[in-house]
Amino acid sequence: MKLLVTGAAGFIGSSFARLSVGLGHDVTVLDALTYAGNLANLDALKAAKNYRFIKGDIRDGKLAEEILTSTKPDALVNFAAESHVDRSILDASPFISTNVGGTQVLLDALRRARTKTRFLQVSTDEVYGSADDKKPFTEQHYLKPSSPYAASKTAADLLVLAWHHTFKLDALVTRCSNNYGPYQFPEKLIPLFTTNLFEGKKVPVYGDGMQIRDWIHCDDHSRGVLAALEKGASGQVYNLGGGNGVPNLQITRMLLKLTGRGDEFIQYVQDRPGHDRVYLINHEKATRELGWKPIVNFELGLADTVTWYRENKAWWEEVKSGAYRDYYQKQYGNR
Repeated sequence: MKLLVTGAAGFIGSSFARLSVGLGHDVTVLDALTYAGNLANLDALKAAKNYRFIKGDIRDGKLAEEILTSTKPDALVNFAAESHVDRSILDASPFISTNVGGTQVLLDALRRARTKTRFLQVSTDEVYGSADDKKPFTEQHYLKPSSPYAASKTAADLLVLAWHHTFKLDALVTRCSNNYGPYQFPEKLIPLFTTNLFEGKKVPVYGDGMQIRDWIHCDDHSRGVLAALEKGASGQVYNLGGGNGVPNLQITRMLLKLTGRGDEFIQYVQDRPGHDRVYLINHEKATRELGWKPIVNFELGLADTVTWYRENKAWWEEVKSGAYRDYYQKQYGNR
């Protein structure tokens, strides 16, 4: 396939880009290179003839239409998003602008370009709110977002499905659970805690640490997105989960063991406002209709992830210090 992938200099998008290029698909990456975008995540693709990078913002409708018209991709996969819940609580504006406005711009650019391009919106289980009854979310679960981030993703999902219904756009949505793996920006739990522990710093555990999350390896998620592109029905939603419902405190203790640290490195902090208690995903529909299921064992995947951060200290040190931004500012300038 010929793919246009937005936000692929980020964590999950770069995993999908590496997978797709490796399988022989032609991949054009469009990324604004905000703080979470890192060209080093795509270094492995620089020499590939079936890959190219364009610096640009999904809110730039003219640019999006030009790219769509010139490349005529078979599919546009939208990973581009502001995604950190804590940041959305501090300031929701970038989340509404990028996640909602940016998605609408892409949808309209597709209509104007008049290409036969499938649109896949990469979303999150957070649109469902908290599964306090501990029953995994199905695609029919009502939408009850709790944070500004989750609300912005919910709005984007509904825009995509409305464009499919009203304008007959070939579009679908995938909703994933918490991702982990290499190249994840160290503001999220697993990379933040891992790198803090390597540095001899304590790790901040919200509240009692008993919030349950379903974890999926980024490579499993990428395979699920590709399966949805190839086999998914237009207008449908597909949940992609790892089947690993684990409390945050248990994850913390697993990371302590893997890094050789003790419980004295745990620092309990005040819980964040509106913190959802439980996220669990039912991915039976994806297994049944797409032939997809997660294959990475969580304990082994977590150990491999910690090993990756141990062996790639230069990558996360540059990210934590901000030096990584010099890497592409020399080529593309400030945003």
